[in-house]
Amino acid sequence: MSRMDSRLLSLAKFHIFCTLSLSAIIFIFYADSIIYNDSEKSVELNDKAPSPVLLQTHRRDPWVGREITSPLVPPFNATEEERIAWFRSKLPEFEIFKSDKFARQFHGRVLEFFNNKCEGQFFMTWISPVRSFGSREFLSMESLFRAHPHGCLMILSRTMDSRRGYRILKPLQDRGFKVHAVTPDLSFLFKNTPAEAWFAEMKGGKKDPGEIPLAQNLSNLMRLAILYKYGGVYLDIDFIVLNSFLGLRNSIGAQSVDVASKNWTRLNNAVLVFDMNHPLLYKFMEEFALTFDGNKWGHNGPYLVSRVVQRVQNRPGYNFTILPPIAFYPVDWNRIGGLFKKPGSQAHSRWVKAKLLQLRGETYGVHLWNKQSSRVAIEEGSIMQRLISDHCVICSDIYSSERIFSNE
Repeated sequence: MSRMDSRLLSLAKFHIFCTLSLSAIIFIFYADSIIYNDSEKSVELNDKAPSPVLLQTHRRDPWVGREITSPLVPPFNATEEERIAWFRSKLPEFEIFKSDKFARQFHGRVLEFFNNKCEGQFFMTWISPVRSFGSREFLSMESLFRAHPHGCLMILSRTMDSRRGYRILKPLQDRGFKVHAVTPDLSFLFKNTPAEAWFAEMKGGKKDPGEIPLAQNLSNLMRLAILYKYGGVYLDIDFIVLNSFLGLRNSIGAQSVDVASKNWTRLNNAVLVFDMNHPLLYKFMEEFALTFDGNKWGHNGPYLVSRVVQRVQNRPGYNFTILPPIAFYPVDWNRIGGLFKKPGSQAHSRWVKAKLLQLRGETYGVHLWNKQSSRVAIEEGSIMQRLISDHCVICSDIYSSERIFSNE
């Protein structure tokens, strides 16, 4: 009898567990629908808001509840014909291409934002999902505002221009810093530039996007167009700012130089400082449109600016400065890990101190080469730990490798 009771009790517990689990699942779906509906209602209200509130409008985050997949990554090992066919079929999923009502507010939002007596106009791009915007990216913004507390930073991003993106930026905004994410209108951005015809072909599914993720090449082009139309400073989002940029004008940085001749051997486009309508930016965009190749890493980015500058640097009508590697690229990509290591000897400690003095005196910022260093932990006493503690603003958990260098 007791064995039968035990079985009945177990069966009852199982039924209760199933009922509770089903209820929990139903509740989760119901809660999600409430959140989504509330978000969409908020968007409708915000879309009708007058101009002064325009910069505070935020759409429902399109990535919430979605698996992180990017339609901008082509299939592996496909032929050119296969890639073009795939690209044409996937065009509706390329949200960055859309010129919807929200994107068409772009120019007005840019003018409104930079009308706030900005001490420097700064731009970054973010084409990845909003949930990929992690601590490293936040640190770049912190360091920018530490060096330029009255500067204005605009992030060109459809995904960050959302409620979730707003929550990420809010801690800086609450401290009075001027930072906003704005959905770009690429059709407007490339209009009346050498990139206009290239973009029309790409948007029409008539060009091969190549094996390299298209987001990377779009970012290469967007930074040129945004500076050409508005002027200012473009920064990659894996860059720590150490000193003020306000003394710079029409400048590009060398990544490497020849040891004997001291002449530059490669430039980089991770940092660009240019006036509006600068002829060199026009040449960069022209080169992008004429020689685009989506199968070669760097061809449309660092190698592009190197090719163009090599051709025009001695021609009249161009006015720009090439800064030495110490300005933006004091450590090359294959040695960046050394900045994260703690001193292992007295000689190493002396080197760390000397390097810190050099960086603080001669360097505008440090490019962190995200692909090489994103998973490297910061060690106590390392150069990176010292730089971060000196140049953060909020400084929450600044020594945590997860806080600083995780994209989770």
